Amino acid sequence: MFARKYRPQTFAEVVGQDHITRTLQNAVTSKRLAQAYLFVGPRGIGKTSTARILAKALNCKEGISAEPCGKCDSCLEIAEGRSLDVIEIDGASNNGVENIRDLRESAAYAPASGEFKIYLIDEVHMLSASAFNAFLKTLEEPPKHAIFILATTEKHKIIPTILSRCQIFDFQRIRVKDIADHLGTIATKEGVSADPEALHQIALKADGALRDALSIFDQLVTFAGNTLTYKDVLENLHILDYEYYFKVIEATEKEDIPSALLILNDIYEKGFDGHQFVIGLAEHLRNILVCKDPRTASLLEAPDTVKQRFTQQANEIEAQRLLRGLQVLSKTDVEYKASKNQRLLIEVALMQLCSLKQE
Repeated sequence: MFARKYRPQTFAEVVGQDHITRTLQNAVTSKRLAQAYLFVGPRGIGKTSTARILAKALNCKEGISAEPCGKCDSCLEIAEGRSLDVIEIDGASNNGVENIRDLRESAAYAPASGEFKIYLIDEVHMLSASAFNAFLKTLEEPPKHAIFILATTEKHKIIPTILSRCQIFDFQRIRVKDIADHLGTIATKEGVSADPEALHQIALKADGALRDALSIFDQLVTFAGNTLTYKDVLENLHILDYEYYFKVIEATEKEDIPSALLILNDIYEKGFDGHQFVIGLAEHLRNILVCKDPRTASLLEAPDTVKQRFTQQANEIEAQRLLRGLQVLSKTDVEYKASKNQRLLIEVALMQLCSLKQE
């Protein structure tokens, strides 16, 4: 599985979190280490991987350095999850007072071979209130050899007294371009020929989570073999091709209501959800709108070939009509779930879009 095979092993391999890896490297090099770190951010963006890399950098047999060697016994043991000095704890299943009591007793003992004893507590927000209070004492007066790295997706659930004793690092969602570029590198290593549009679509589907992108990529390579096309991605992930949105907008510009309705019918016959079509069409109008000004064109995350088509449509449609179209689709989105005839609601919205010039 690519998500495991290509898990980052050094700070340099962590994608899209340069502000964090640089700070941690400087902390390791200058030995300005905190006793507790809190890694915050959505799933699949490198929190646990960064924690393991930090543990390797601190306990590397070659000495503390900005990048662990990855070859010594300590680095290999940490990478394989069998190090006696790096204890990984799942906060969801070890969330009671007795678990924290065991942790406190364990932390009192010196490390077996490395310089530090490091505790990685994942999903720390799952600890009970009493467990948090018991853990607080450990964070207030930890042994010099103990370092705690906490990871969470829900920072607001952690009590303020815990937060005040941690150095907090906010991990960000990874940009679509960074994910697509990383997938391209992996595709080359694996001997897979992948279309740039296909990789971009996978990156969009992952919604900022690199682990999700790698899992999807793995699934698609299993499906398509060594040649991955944009069509393969659309078929396997059941995603509506952006070509439909371009055709709908062309029909609305020509005030061609029959064509717009036939396109919608084709979308329904292919098994796509009408609500997702409305949301996608609104996103398409938004993309056209941002392409009308060079200053906002960078907000569009799309391959160059697709950007050119957006720019072309942006030059053909007035901004006022785009705004009016967004209002129509926003109203349709809000009313969709309550509607008794949802298809008719979308058809009326398309008729309105085709009539914007007459307004």
